[in-house]
Amino acid sequence: MKTSIATVSIAGDLAEKFAAISAAGFDGVEIFENDFLAFDGSPRDVGRMAGDTGLTITLFQPFRDFEGLPEPQRNRAFDRAERKFDVMQELGTDLMLVCSSVSPVSLGGIDRAAMDFHELGDRAAKRGLRVGYEALAWGRHVNDHRDAWEIVRRTDHPNVGLVLDSFQTLARRIELGSIRSIPADKIFIVQLADAPLIEMDLLYWSRHFRNMPGEGDLPVRQFMQAVAATGYDGYLSLEIFNDQFRGGSAKAISVDGRRSLVWLMDQVRREEPALDMAIPPMPDRIGVGGVEFIEFAADRQDAGQLGSLLRMLGFVEAGRHVSKEVTLYRQGEINIVINTERQGFAHSSFVVHGTSAYAMGLKVEDAAATVARAEALGAEIFHQRVGPGELSIPAIRGVGGGLIYFLDAKTDLEKVWDIEFTPVTSASSGNGVGLTRIDHVGQTMAQEEMSSWLLFYVSIFRTTKTPMVDIVDPAGLVRSQVIEGLDKRFRLTLNGAESHRTLAGHFIAETFGSGVQHLALATDDIFATAAKLQANGFEPLQISMNYYDDVEARFGLDPEVADRLRSANILYDRDDNGEFFQLYAPTFGEGFIIEFVERRGAYAGYGAPNAPFRIAAQKRLMRPKGMPKV
Repeated sequence: MKTSIATVSIAGDLAEKFAAISAAGFDGVEIFENDFLAFDGSPRDVGRMAGDTGLTITLFQPFRDFEGLPEPQRNRAFDRAERKFDVMQELGTDLMLVCSSVSPVSLGGIDRAAMDFHELGDRAAKRGLRVGYEALAWGRHVNDHRDAWEIVRRTDHPNVGLVLDSFQTLARRIELGSIRSIPADKIFIVQLADAPLIEMDLLYWSRHFRNMPGEGDLPVRQFMQAVAATGYDGYLSLEIFNDQFRGGSAKAISVDGRRSLVWLMDQVRREEPALDMAIPPMPDRIGVGGVEFIEFAADRQDAGQLGSLLRMLGFVEAGRHVSKEVTLYRQGEINIVINTERQGFAHSSFVVHGTSAYAMGLKVEDAAATVARAEALGAEIFHQRVGPGELSIPAIRGVGGGLIYFLDAKTDLEKVWDIEFTPVTSASSGNGVGLTRIDHVGQTMAQEEMSSWLLFYVSIFRTTKTPMVDIVDPAGLVRSQVIEGLDKRFRLTLNGAESHRTLAGHFIAETFGSGVQHLALATDDIFATAAKLQANGFEPLQISMNYYDDVEARFGLDPEVADRLRSANILYDRDDNGEFFQLYAPTFGEGFIIEFVERRGAYAGYGAPNAPFRIAAQKRLMRPKGMPKV
């Protein structure tokens, strides 16, 4: 598999782009003309820079408004092409992309266009160059790859071929079976992009909202299956127009791009096993059986406060690490670990972020296979010295540089609590409140990071993504999207903050980066749990009484049910499949959220309609802006 990416897809000058693209593992790069024109150097300098970073220049693009022109515009178009050929020869690339004309003076006609391309092919052949024709979805006369192919077919020139672009085809919902009949040697390059499904002008959609394959909603896999069926084995090149990408990290976006292509072709290979494709070998996506543990990094003072909170919430101190200052708290199937070590990764995380949930452990089918797949997809593997009495638990770096550990039932990893921890004799005592398991974990990040981490999770794990939801914070919007395992035992919410004034934005600012902000713990009886919590001295987040009057009217609740919700500060939601109950603890630290939930029936949501009201309540308890931490 040969991979490429267009320079327009990432931020920076050409030198920065080449370095990031090469470091991510791409084989080639498309030179977008505007990037070249802004460069203060010769075409030969650009070619040398690309070569020095190990990149092949796969394409020079775009050449616009060429075919079907009347005179004198036609003659000038050939003169322009000759000038571009000069540049290409100095760059060291042999392929130029010609996109279908949008010129108001173009005349149209397949035979007329084929005649123009045949002459252009003759001129290109004299220089050892090739021309690829692409149908723009908004082209004046040609906006369908089938028409572009018919022009190339009638041109019948070895130096003229087709450029297939997934966005151009999928944006117009063109039937994909037509691709399978195109001869592979007439496809000169394949460009790939995804996009969210948005009803808007095609040109505007294309120029601002493209993203990596797997980050959007278009059937890019099916498009690529059709291409692969032709026997095409040339470059797969990303052409991404996206406002956020242009202002983001060139390194991170390049890594995402390479990951998206590897995952895309892994899917194609599994769907079309008979096809011969050179793709890096890797295990299939990994099933997740739930969250085994959440681990906090803290100092001794914060660890004491957090431990007191957990005991109030019904957790018991179940074990202490055999060689480290690490304590295990447990209730039901929930394991929460507090690490107060003064060296190692946990300590480094505490120094940077303060007390935080810096790591989580996932129950997976095969821990070694999980790491192998993650590494093949460009994830950063985490290694730390194993101390006395410790297991070597496979791990990778995740959101905000935190850790994701993997445990399975195939090895001693499932015995980690017995091997690494000494039981505490009082572990069977305590005031449990009926919490059973971790319902979901919420990770907060800058909004522009969301697509990257979405791709990270869905490419490695056997998960699906739900549609994005806007969460209304009194200070702005927070974008939220959920990743779920197929059996719903693993649920992860990704929350993207656009403003530092939101609760999510405050968390990022005060903890110096993205991370786990929200832990939702399940109970089978929310009212019994609320009563037991109250008996333990727990004071819930206080919800406005106005909320309950509205809920009673909106859902037609019996007054006694509304009174029970009101008296316990429990939030309520309902859909066609079931009911959802939420109870919140006051925020801990700089906005860490602990929530207790009960799902009844087949309710599959997360109480999004309640978010504005609980956020307003949480923000009333926040430290006023400008007031120092005590």
